[in-house]
Amino acid sequence: CNMYLRNNIKYLIPVISKNFVNPDTIFANNQMSLQDIEIYGFDYDYTLAFYSSHLHTLIFNIARDILINEHRYPEGLREYDYIPNFVIRGLHYDVQKALLMKIDAFHYIQLGTVYRGLNPVPEKEVIAMYEGSHVPLEIMSDFYGKSSHGHTMKQFMDIFSLPEMTLLLCVNDYFMKHNIDYEPVHLYKDVKEAIGDVHVRGIMYRAVEADNEKYICYGEQTHAVLRKLSKNGKKMFLITNSPFDFVNRGMNYIVGKDWRDLFDVVIVQADKPGFFNDRRKPFRRVTDKGVLLWDRIHHLEKGQIYKQGNLYEFLRLTGWRGSKVLYFGDHIYSDLADLTLKHGWRTGAIIPELRKEIKIMNTEEYVHTMTWLQALTGLLEQMQVHQDPASQTVIQQWINEREEMRLRTKDIFNAQFGSLFRTYHNPTYFTRRLSRFADIYMASLSCLLNYDLQHTFYPRRTPLQHESPIWPEQTSTGAMNIPFRTAPNQYIM
Repeated sequence: CNMYLRNNIKYLIPVISKNFVNPDTIFANNQMSLQDIEIYGFDYDYTLAFYSSHLHTLIFNIARDILINEHRYPEGLREYDYIPNFVIRGLHYDVQKALLMKIDAFHYIQLGTVYRGLNPVPEKEVIAMYEGSHVPLEIMSDFYGKSSHGHTMKQFMDIFSLPEMTLLLCVNDYFMKHNIDYEPVHLYKDVKEAIGDVHVRGIMYRAVEADNEKYICYGEQTHAVLRKLSKNGKKMFLITNSPFDFVNRGMNYIVGKDWRDLFDVVIVQADKPGFFNDRRKPFRRVTDKGVLLWDRIHHLEKGQIYKQGNLYEFLRLTGWRGSKVLYFGDHIYSDLADLTLKHGWRTGAIIPELRKEIKIMNTEEYVHTMTWLQALTGLLEQMQVHQDPASQTVIQQWINEREEMRLRTKDIFNAQFGSLFRTYHNPTYFTRRLSRFADIYMASLSCLLNYDLQHTFYPRRTPLQHESPIWPEQTSTGAMNIPFRTAPNQYIM
């Protein structure tokens, strides 16, 4: 039976390979037509502007030095450098236990992805600490992924959080290696404050402004997207937490000195997500030299720059309401959640990691591994009824092989934490929030260039557990005899 399946999979691989996914595709969680969209809104960082890995190294180094110079942390921390690709987005950090981990959509920890410092915590130890692998709702992070009280977790959802997570791990690693007794809550707060200072004091902004070529990935296609929307008569606005000088220099570099002519409204230092909820902060006009004016704002004028404000005042002054507005951002909570839940705007998530993960999924190694993994799962499901010793021996071999392949597919994406989107077969907690708060998602805004502005995005119909898995768009004729339980497009670990 085992050999029969292996032979069949050889013929199945080319069939699945024909269905490789284009990394420049826009994916839909909810049906949406661009024909209905009249106004396009954008975040700035990691939406209009993309940054090189040099920026993460810069943030890490500055925050590390702040810990040493201002928080009296040991000089030995200077031995640690930023480790690219060690962590991924969407991870949870247990503040009191000083553990970084990956959690799935059902609040279960993915064993093997729990780290204290730079080393994994053994599965038995994790199970003992949490009395299993489930994390109760009351100690999960709040709605915005923040750690706001007592024994709870913080979820890291934006790309800027990668150096913060890495610094947390490195400081924990140093203290453990040198047998230093420390309070994990203090460490978390100090690292959070140091990372915040890199932004608040403008250190990062000044460094990027001084060397755009080093830190900004030149956005020629971002320019093309904005021109395309403008040419088609679409209104556009920008709402960002970054300061004007930083945005202005970046947009001059990415789009050109006339970038402000493309936008009907520009809002800086918006303080999202507070911008979407706090009705108290009025807009202030900012001059080109950064001077704040005191006059009351009766209109949001094109060509002017505004600071702070709030969404309710924005809606009153513009009249831009409901599903005719599409807003793009990279932070699922701060950028998208309130807009879709409270205001009915359409939302687009920018997920740069998509491009890399799809390219991995398109490799022959991945397709072969996943096809065999699914076939093994089907075999186990069907053959587990046989209780005789010979059958049980074979079944145990299949279980062991399946576990080895699950670990291999995790490591293909990231040796420590696997894919951003899956914990083995389940969606991650990150994916659950993405599917709830984003109508569409894509690797970058440049994906819009592949679509007409009349295009309708349709979510793919994937079968529910009680529905037949045989849908024409998902299963080829040659695959009918293989006992798949999920659709090919769900093969992410």
